[in-house]
Formats: sequence, C-alpha cells, structure tokens
Amino acid sequence: METIKTNKSITKKLIALILSFGPGIFAIGYTIGTGSVTSMIVAGSTYGMQLLWVLLLSCLFSGVLMFAYGNYALISGETALYGFKKHIKGGKYLALIIIIGISFGQWNSLMGILGISANIIYEILAMNFKGLIGYKYETVLGVAILIIGIFYALMLVGKYAFFEKILVIFVTFMGLSFILSLFFVYPLPADVVMGLIPSIPTVPGGKMMVAAFVGTTMAAATFLSRPLFVRGKGWTIANLDQQKKDSITASIFIFLISGAVMAVACGALYHQGHPVTKVLDMANTLEPVAGNLAVSIFFFGTLSAGLSSIFPCLLIAPLLLADYQSGILDTDSRQFRVVTFIACLVALIVPIFGANPIEMQILSQVFNVFVLPIVVFGIILMVNNKKVMKGYKTSLFVNIGLFSALLFSLIISYTGILALLEYF
Repeated sequence: METIKTNKSITKKLIALILSFGPGIFAIGYTIGTGSVTSMIVAGSTYGMQLLWVLLLSCLFSGVLMFAYGNYALISGETALYGFKKHIKGGKYLALIIIIGISFGQWNSLMGILGISANIIYEILAMNFKGLIGYKYETVLGVAILIIGIFYALMLVGKYAFFEKILVIFVTFMGLSFILSLFFVYPLPADVVMGLIPSIPTVPGGKMMVAAFVGTTMAAATFLSRPLFVRGKGWTIANLDQQKKDSITASIFIFLISGAVMAVACGALYHQGHPVTKVLDMANTLEPVAGNLAVSIFFFGTLSAGLSSIFPCLLIAPLLLADYQSGILDTDSRQFRVVTFIACLVALIVPIFGANPIEMQILSQVFNVFVLPIVVFGIILMVNNKKVMKGYKTSLFVNIGLFSALLFSLIISYTGILALLEYF
C-alpha cells in the first residue's frame, strides 16, 4: 500500500510540474518541431554526437535570452518590437527587418512541418490500410488539408490559456516518446563526452548542420514572442522569480529532448553507417535495431513535435505585427484571421507540389540564424537602458551571457553564409 501511495504522489508531482509550465511551453513548441527533429536525426546518424556542444551552447544562450526578454517585459510593461521602435534610433526599420526575416523562416518551416506530419500519418495509415499505398499523394494532401483546417479553426476560437493547454499535451507526449526511445537505443558514453568538445565536421554539409542546429535551437522567434506570452499569462513584476524558473526549465527541457533525439539516431544508426536524409527513412533503419515498439514510440514523438510546432508557427506573424503596432495581440481581430489564413495556405505548398520537405526544413533553419544577432543586440540595448527598465539593473552575469550570445550568433551567421555559398 505504501508503494502505491508513493507512486501516486510521484505521479501527482509530475502532473503538477507539467501543468505549472508558463510561457516556457511555447518556447519548447517553437524550438522542437520536425525541423529540429530532422536536424538532430541527420546529425546524430551522420556525425554521431559530434555536434552536442552546439546544442548545449544554443540551449544555454536560449535560457539567458528568454530570461532577459521576459524580465524586460515584466519590468518595462512593453513588448519587444514595440520597445525597439519606441526606444532605439532607427528601431522602426530594425523591427521591420526582424518581422520579415522571422516570418520568412517560420513560414518556410511550416511547409516542411505540415508535409512531414502528413507523411507520418500516411505511413501509419498505409501500414493498416494497404489500399492507400497507390494513393500516397492524394492521402498526404488530404491529411495536410485536414490538419491545417483543424488548427485554423482552433486558432479562431482559442485564447492564450487554450493554446497553452494544447501545447502542454503535445510537448508532454513528444518529450516522453523521445526519452523512452533512449531505453531501446543509446550512444556510447565516450561519444557523448567527445561531443562536448567543440569541432565542426570537415565534410560537405558540416557547416550547414551547425548553422541549422543553432537556427532551430536558438530561435529568434522564441525570444521575441516571449513578452507577449508572458503578458498573455497575466504575469506582472511580482512574477520575476517565476519567470526566471520558467526560462531555466524550458532551456533544460529543450536540451534534454533534442539531445535524446540525436542520441537515439547516433546509437541506432551512426556506428552502423546508416546516415539518414529523410525522417521517414528512420522506420526502415531503426526497426532491425530497436523493433516495432521503439519505431512506433519514436514516430509518435516526431508527429507530436510537428503538431506542437504548428500553433507557434501560425501565431508568429500576427504576434510580431501586433507587437510592432501596439504590443497587444487580439485573436479576434480581422488582421489575426487574415494573416493566419495566409500562413495556412503557405503551409500547404509542400504537400500540394508533393515535394520532399527535408531539405527545405534544414535550409529554413539556416536562414533563421541571420536575424539572430539583431535580436540579441536589440535586447542588450533595452535591458541596459535605465529609463526603460525603471531603475532595475541587469546583473553582470546576465550581461556576460548576452554578449557571449551575441558573439556566438555572429560566428554562426558567418558559418551560415559559408554553408550557403558551398550549397549554391
């Protein structure tokens, strides 16, 4: 009886932890989607754990930036782009560049996310209904239209609390699926230790993967949207400590879940010499090593990753526009409905043309890094402006973290330029 009570107590604590998530759940939803899963799988199967150090640094700096943007919002009472426009000389043009750059990257990702999610559902259906095998294009397109239609309908009726609850469900399933997969296949401890030593794979595509890693893990959209989500949560300056814990927890979860995906791909495929170029190829390569159960768990996680990213990707353009205009997001406005509808149409481009979304996913993650230095530099100016921060002094530790993040983002942007020059 004592054991049963203990188990119930642990379960209650776990549920309480999951439900206590604040805006950090959106950070996980933005960061870990099929683009991130694709990058982790390709990297883990091709380079082993060699890029673990990039993931660690990206998550560390993500935590610092989430904390800085959240604190700025709670103390100043303003959102990011509205603040840039109001307080920085030339901030209006800076904000517009950020809106265009981030929306371009996120909508590109959305195409791939919907394409991969629809393909995964098709593969599951085809296993049970053999008659669908000859109708892959029609089935994938039909599933894609159904998914995006449901999400658009939810967008029209939902508020912040509703979006948060949906994301909690998807992110929980995703995290548990990928971490459970580690019980079936895992990397050698030596690979993990070596992965923490900075190095770039000296092979074609190595620089591309480094830039894609940062673009998907240290996503500018995550930080810029945080003030709006913090406000949507109803937090005030009294919640500074809670905001700090939320930022730290979110960055830790991003590292653990992303690292688990990379580790599974490394353990199952790297030493067998089976690099993956398509996420759906994982079914064929994982099955002999881990069996049907592991494949099902892993793909359920991948599907959850895709679905958890659709909400944030659809929200990003109206969020940034609302931020720029007044700092208030009105989900009932005509602008919100029109912009999200356009995003839904853009999302269907890959399924309509029957294209392979994998390459577009990785390319879109690379494009994300170019706006990152501007986003980091902007918040450095804001949190060190005494007038804006109402006398609140940003600590030396946070400033060191922010300037380190700026240097890291500049190096990665340069790496991204080199990668694109090699690609094209």
